[in-house]
Amino acid sequence: MILHHTYATELSELVTKVQPKILNNARVVAINQSLLSQLGLTQWQDKPSLLSALFTQDSPLTQHAVAQKYGGHQFGHWNPDLGDGRGLLLTEVVDPSGKPWDLHLKGAGQTPYSRFADGRAVLRSTIREYLASEALFHLGIPSSRALCLIASDEVVYREKSEMGAMLIRVCQSHLRFGHFEYFYHSGQLEKLQNLFNYSFKYHFQTCATAENPYVAMLIQIVKDTAAMIAKWQAYGFNHGVMNTDNMSIHGITFDFGPYAFLDDFKPDFICNHSDPQGRYSFDSQPGIGLWNLNALAQAFTPYLSRMEITDILQEYEPNLLQEYGHIMRAKCGLEPNHANNSWLINEWLDMLASEKKDYSLLFRQLCEFNPKEITSKLRGNFIDRPRFDKWAQVLEQTLSQQNVDKTQRRLGMLALNPKVILRNYLAQQAIDKAEQGDFSFFDELLAALSQPFDEDAKHDKFSAPPPNWGKELEISCSS
Repeated sequence: MILHHTYATELSELVTKVQPKILNNARVVAINQSLLSQLGLTQWQDKPSLLSALFTQDSPLTQHAVAQKYGGHQFGHWNPDLGDGRGLLLTEVVDPSGKPWDLHLKGAGQTPYSRFADGRAVLRSTIREYLASEALFHLGIPSSRALCLIASDEVVYREKSEMGAMLIRVCQSHLRFGHFEYFYHSGQLEKLQNLFNYSFKYHFQTCATAENPYVAMLIQIVKDTAAMIAKWQAYGFNHGVMNTDNMSIHGITFDFGPYAFLDDFKPDFICNHSDPQGRYSFDSQPGIGLWNLNALAQAFTPYLSRMEITDILQEYEPNLLQEYGHIMRAKCGLEPNHANNSWLINEWLDMLASEKKDYSLLFRQLCEFNPKEITSKLRGNFIDRPRFDKWAQVLEQTLSQQNVDKTQRRLGMLALNPKVILRNYLAQQAIDKAEQGDFSFFDELLAALSQPFDEDAKHDKFSAPPPNWGKELEISCSS
């Protein structure tokens, strides 16, 4: 195993060395074995070895750990006083295919950027991040991933006393929009240049050889961000806190806070109880994505003209709509470029919203729907049957014109409409049991989320609609 520390060494002026602080009676309660194998880190596949690597003095895993400095627009307001306040970049590994990955420890203790906080994470938030990152990954949505979860007997105070925990997460890099924003807005243009040079060297090599590397890099970030948010919208995922310091330059879902997958389809759904104005509501996410890209683009102004930046940002909306349309047509079993496709999709979504129907459950039922049937399980969900019947009639006509094989259509839809999603009430049940020392429900839920499209009877309890008490649970940013 070879560990690298390119960010810590080549951008040493942008980081502070910090050693993680051990938790009281720390213990590894979950290891992502498939991810360990993918990264070639099989020497850590047992819990004692991983814990030893993390907490032994002068361990290769931690001896070059650093906290990164950045800023960010938080709820639309610039904040220069941000950085890794409870996380540390431990190291970088290169997987057997030659691809580099960051290993980052959350809940590592105080850093220079903790802003008087304790630098800890709690079991509640680490469980939520572990579950969400794996759920998104297995749905095909770009995301950071969880490598391991560490529980402890350490008492951490938030709104109440909670159990301290740690999580090692993995992604291409931890470079955020806020990194580039900070060094631009603080006037540290030499450090900004070094950051760009580093990004071209390790993460945007193809862009580095383009006629204008900065144009190519910004275009790539715009397209990747648009594709990610299109997938959020198609699968009903609400991030909840899209501050620019939570936006990855790689177009991956990053920094999980008060997220939620939709239960009933409410386009204006707000999952963050700290966001009463709905800045980061579900239907606001595409617009906020563009707002954040505009904020990032300011850091490109030393290298690109305003017109060049404007032209690049104008690619965001068509890219997002193209990706979203492609996914939604496939989820509905429709072929591209048919005149009725847009009406069928929009009318379907409007029916779900008007009658507040469960988003994922109804899409899954749609896979089995035969529009020629007079009565069906799907039809029985709707109160306005005449409206549904009209929609079904247009669907039948469209499918007959498209001449799609019924079996292939059904299988294609089942592969895109999950049976299991991470509902907040399920995550809360996993948290409640884990806080009592029982991780069996967490393990079961994680196994179901790793096979979201499969018809496996043992996962049926995770595919049922939520009870009324489990809908729209209020989630805070506090971790």
